[in-house]
Amino acid sequence: MAKKEDSSVEAKLRALYDLQLIDSRVDEIRNVRGELPLEVEDLEDEVLGLKTRMDKLKSDLENINFEIGAKKNLIEEAKALIKKYGEQQKNVRNSREFNSISKELEFQELEIQLAEKNIKEFKAQIDQKKSVISETKERLSEREAHLKHKKSELNAILAETEKEEKALLEESIKFQDKIEERLVKAYARIRNNVKNGLAVVPIERGASGGSFFTIPPQVQVEIASRKKIITDEHSGRILVDPTLAEEESEKMQKMFAKL
Repeated sequence: MAKKEDSSVEAKLRALYDLQLIDSRVDEIRNVRGELPLEVEDLEDEVLGLKTRMDKLKSDLENINFEIGAKKNLIEEAKALIKKYGEQQKNVRNSREFNSISKELEFQELEIQLAEKNIKEFKAQIDQKKSVISETKERLSEREAHLKHKKSELNAILAETEKEEKALLEESIKFQDKIEERLVKAYARIRNNVKNGLAVVPIERGASGGSFFTIPPQVQVEIASRKKIITDEHSGRILVDPTLAEEESEKMQKMFAKL
């Protein structure tokens, strides 16, 4: 659609303020969603982390049980050797052989003691890891329930606002097509540089909307005349008079109600 280059200043101001109202409504919709998408993403990451931790803990338990089994086998082997060396000791021919077998018997006894100590330590690790698994499982269950709730909340908001947001964005494009390209660019630049995305604001109590800087009476008269586009020297926002703002707000509220 061709831009309306020959429209009056007042028409341009009305179109700019209408565009601001539409874009502000989109901002409101997005603010309703707020941090929910990020909350959902963070919860998904946390749940994934807890599941990974659970898998690691279970893998650790399997490894510890394997080590306990290996130590039990070592004890059985040591006991078999002790029995074997005990029989051999009965038939030794000299003290050197006796002492040699005695050392082997002593070594196997120490191996059994060490293995039993290791098994005791492994069992303590198992108890500790089972406690952590229980806590992690409880935490995971709580986080999964919270994630489900937040996803449901987000989906409800999206279902409620998605249609309206899409319609508003389409209207925003339509209204931009009614305004000179240079003004649309100026509007976009101001909107990106000011708080709350308010690029076009009415005068409120003698000051620019959202500002505490008073506008000189003569400038207020010029704004009310709607003969030229005037910007706030402090914030750079485009200024419109309260009457125009009220008229356009009423008009746009009716349009919003139909979307």
